[in-house]
Amino acid sequence: MWWKAETFARKKDNLVRRMALIRAIRGFFDAQSFWEVETPVLQTAPGMEPHLWAFETERLSPDRASRERLYLHTSPEFAMKKLLVAGAPEIYQIAHVFRNAEGSTLHSPEFSMLEWYRAESGYRQIMDDCVGLLRTCAEALKIDAYTYRGERADPFGAWEIISVCEAFETYAEFRLEDVLPQGEDAQAQTESTRLFSEKIREKGLHTAPDDRWDDLFFRLFAARVEPALGNVRPTILYDYPLSMAALARQNPEDPRFAERFEMYVCGMELANAFGELTDPYIQRARFEADMALKDKLYGYSWPVDEDFIDALAHGMPESAGIALGVDRLAMLATGAETIQDVQWCEDARGEPLLSRSTSPSHQPWTPNQISETPPRRAGNGG
Repeated sequence: MWWKAETFARKKDNLVRRMALIRAIRGFFDAQSFWEVETPVLQTAPGMEPHLWAFETERLSPDRASRERLYLHTSPEFAMKKLLVAGAPEIYQIAHVFRNAEGSTLHSPEFSMLEWYRAESGYRQIMDDCVGLLRTCAEALKIDAYTYRGERADPFGAWEIISVCEAFETYAEFRLEDVLPQGEDAQAQTESTRLFSEKIREKGLHTAPDDRWDDLFFRLFAARVEPALGNVRPTILYDYPLSMAALARQNPEDPRFAERFEMYVCGMELANAFGELTDPYIQRARFEADMALKDKLYGYSWPVDEDFIDALAHGMPESAGIALGVDRLAMLATGAETIQDVQWCEDARGEPLLSRSTSPSHQPWTPNQISETPPRRAGNGG
């Protein structure tokens, strides 16, 4: 049992350092006059990611005569952006977030997410924040590097700031621009996917007839690029192909790409950032496309948060924001090898979530008992 003193003692030092880490995070943002905000966990839509699963619940009316389906949020993003619309300037939050059907050394169904947003700013400013935050936290914990499974990353030296295309060429010897879709029509998508599949097979990687372009991207990325990121020094990987924009705006200097970046430390994905999309019509179209894909893959989808779309239509300022996994940062700051080693408690049954989620007798439940497909990008890092 995790609550036995001798068991708890094994991670006590990690938890003491976690407390210091969270104090340092708050100090970093408070010193810049950010507002620390709190947003509701219960939402009408938990997020719009096709490969994430959410926890569902019901809200009863006071007379218990009617019921409304609600979800535990997978991120506080929608609510925090509504605060930007309302006039909040620079804001941050350390929130508990929930993602169903997750459990591994890096994933937990419940974890802590740090999100911050800057109104009237771009994603380059968020990159600067990342550098400053990791240096501040390292100084507070009196460490000279972040560590994970034998890798070290020094946050105090020059960081690797590299575009997605440059990373593919550097670490996979692959010109991603050669296989980017040359248009948005189905024929262009099909041709680029065919070419990508052909070239990825030349790299000795498996392909399948039903692979989408994004599937091929992440297969090559996971095999050749991601393991090289954030080693020796942290990496900021920026400008993802537009098809992976999510809630990021199109790059005005090169419309083939989106203003999105991810931060990696010791090969671990730690954060995901956007130059925020403010156009309600484009955002609705993306949401509907993502939910159509979710329904096609899993026979299940979530409603669009109409209040969020209305807020965008009312007018969200040009802004940028990011989500960072606090538990993963704690792992890097302590050298812990599993996310459970930096979390205070195990689940309500007193059992490690990892052991149940990977046990054949405890397979994750999915709506309509659909067979589980591992999420392609469903991390606790943001």
